[in-house]
Amino acid sequence: MISRRDFVKQTTIATTAAVVMPSQFLFGNATEGKVRLAFIGTGLRGQDHVELALRRTDVEIVAICDTQQLMIDNTLQLFKKAERPLPKIFTGDNYAYRKLLELKNIDAVIISTPWEWHFTMAMDAMQAGKHVGCEVIAGATIDEMWQLVHTSEQTKMNYMMLENVCYRRDVMAIMNMVRQGMFGEVVHLQGGYQHDLREVKFNDGKQPYGGGVEFGDKGFSEAKWRTQHSVNRNGDLYPTHGVGPLAMMVDINRGNRFVSLVSYASKTRGLHNYIVNKGGENHPNAKVRFKLGDVVTTMIKTQNEETILLQHDTSLPRPYSLGFRVQGTKGLWMDVNKSLYIEDVSKDAHKWEEAKPYLEKYDHPLWKKFANDTVGAGHGGMDFFVLHQFVEAIKQNKPTPMDVYDAAVWCAITPLSEQSIALGGANVDFPDFTKGHWMYRKNNFALDEE
Repeated sequence: MISRRDFVKQTTIATTAAVVMPSQFLFGNATEGKVRLAFIGTGLRGQDHVELALRRTDVEIVAICDTQQLMIDNTLQLFKKAERPLPKIFTGDNYAYRKLLELKNIDAVIISTPWEWHFTMAMDAMQAGKHVGCEVIAGATIDEMWQLVHTSEQTKMNYMMLENVCYRRDVMAIMNMVRQGMFGEVVHLQGGYQHDLREVKFNDGKQPYGGGVEFGDKGFSEAKWRTQHSVNRNGDLYPTHGVGPLAMMVDINRGNRFVSLVSYASKTRGLHNYIVNKGGENHPNAKVRFKLGDVVTTMIKTQNEETILLQHDTSLPRPYSLGFRVQGTKGLWMDVNKSLYIEDVSKDAHKWEEAKPYLEKYDHPLWKKFANDTVGAGHGGMDFFVLHQFVEAIKQNKPTPMDVYDAAVWCAITPLSEQSIALGGANVDFPDFTKGHWMYRKNNFALDEE
């Protein structure tokens, strides 16, 4: 396979100059002053985004849509508390959002619905001339990723997946250190989604989390839909929290790309045991056969020869951790022990050093600038940044910092991991959603953002 370096050598300056890079699209439907938003999905996650948008004087919330009256009522309370005008309400069936998209006074939509609806709603929104800010995940198949890319290109509508961990404070400080060469040349990275979600996947339908072993129609919130994916699928179902920040650190889609992956899944025991322990061996759900392995491990190879290890681990008892590790020729950082080691800088050879002083010293400029604005925002302030950057991109008529190519390649990990596992751990190639433009795009993430 030809390397990026060799390709560039073989490419003339004239050819390079003639390339129209995806990041240079002029996105349409820009506004001056206020950005007019609509929210499709006002469940627990959607309400988080609504609450943040209501803080902003440069946002007008025109409409909301949900199929559950309880969620609509809870969302309207947020408007009343903020003393803001009530939005138009769209409800009824699963396609009520299409009536919302007919409104002419909407610049963009925020989608916070079950995973299986993200692709269809985003496609409909872009085709209706609305920019899209979409919760994780973007789609379920490689074909869906390609369709999202092509539709964003054709409609010139921004598509930004709202991957908040890319803005986690310690992660951004480490990115700052990577860019300043503190770890030397990056060689290996690790991350994942390691989070005990058994009480999210099951409940009694009477309270948000915990209290039972029901899912589907009898469940509440995510248990209504998320658990079914564990029944039907075996792969890394939620890769973007781990891979998103790491991809930005090694310039994926911006001078580097994912080349291939291999995935393996462990045995499946956790969800069944949880049902038996909570509901008894005779509970109907004790007969459900879950396909998702308790721990799914994926190794990715990049064009520039870094390796990235991801793990999906949501069905066993464990403390929360995304398992980040960034390792280079001069040292490494690991978030599990909140420590790092940098050769010739750390005080004691071969001994971990507390990361906190470094994280404070190399705190990212965005966090220094907006720290006060993040107070009260979800997930330790990360949620502020994804909504803020989405709104600012629309106001300034520019691409979003995380674009449709990022969403496509990060979410492609799921179907590719499913394919690899089904083939016994076979090596599977990544599509190039940028169609070669990754060689020329520059990594400006968190460098030129407002």
